[in-house]
Amino acid sequence: LADFTAGLRLVEVRIPKYVIKGASTQLECLYNLDGEALYSVKWYKDGNEFYRYVPRDNPPAQTFRLPGVAVDLHNSSDAIVSLHNVNLQSSGRFRCEVSGEAPSFQTVTEHGDMIVVSLPDQGPPKISGGRPRYQIGDWVRINCTAGRSKPAVDLCWYINSELAAPQKLRKYDTIVSGREGLETSVLGLQFRVEQQHFRNGDMKLKCVASLSSLYWRSNEESVEGDRPQKAPVLESRESDSAFASNSRADPVQGMSYRELFVTQFLSLFLQPNAASKTDSLLMARAPSALLLLALATAATLA
Repeated sequence: LADFTAGLRLVEVRIPKYVIKGASTQLECLYNLDGEALYSVKWYKDGNEFYRYVPRDNPPAQTFRLPGVAVDLHNSSDAIVSLHNVNLQSSGRFRCEVSGEAPSFQTVTEHGDMIVVSLPDQGPPKISGGRPRYQIGDWVRINCTAGRSKPAVDLCWYINSELAAPQKLRKYDTIVSGREGLETSVLGLQFRVEQQHFRNGDMKLKCVASLSSLYWRSNEESVEGDRPQKAPVLESRESDSAFASNSRADPVQGMSYRELFVTQFLSLFLQPNAASKTDSLLMARAPSALLLLALATAATLA
């Protein structure tokens, strides 16, 4: 039992998760005989054998016809199986089975899944239903449609470089069409426009289509915001400037209240008939000290 456990061992099975349609790829089955003799290496897809390697046979490698599996015998061995021109039928579960020679005939096996991808060939995703301008309070209702692929690509929306919240998304069923069953993804974006959605007067809406690390394309639209113009407001700075301009033209600029009062009183004293109602009111409300000063000045002039 100890010898059996320490014998043939499967180290690793490497099967690519995604392969682009029409490409070539390799399936690897790494094992350690640990003193055992190799009897065979067999490969299965979805339970059906398509490749066998038996060292004592001539030739040691042979294939069995299976839809979607085209083996490149020239580049295949006991540890590697090369597939070329894979198609959508090549997707499936692949299993490697390694067996030792007599007398133990120990067998180890491991599997992995491979998906053949048909990428969209119609350019970036298309955005439809949008308008060139929006006002605050308007509803944005737009759709993003990706090109046909297999499997369907993943779609997501961004508003001004920020991932759109799930409640703003509208999901549609995948559309399946054609003999190969290619799939079309559609994702809607729906939300009410708010002030925060505008940055420097613009709102950017971007749709991104991706499929694992094999495919990434995006499309972006920039829309303008219709915002009501504010009524012009006269700034206090402008008012101050106007006042300063008028003050420079005033001949009494820089006079103290006492000097201004005495000058006004003398004008009233020397020309009583030219006194205005404002002048008389000024004299009536003036402090007694200023009146005495004005009278003294007038007496000197007389």
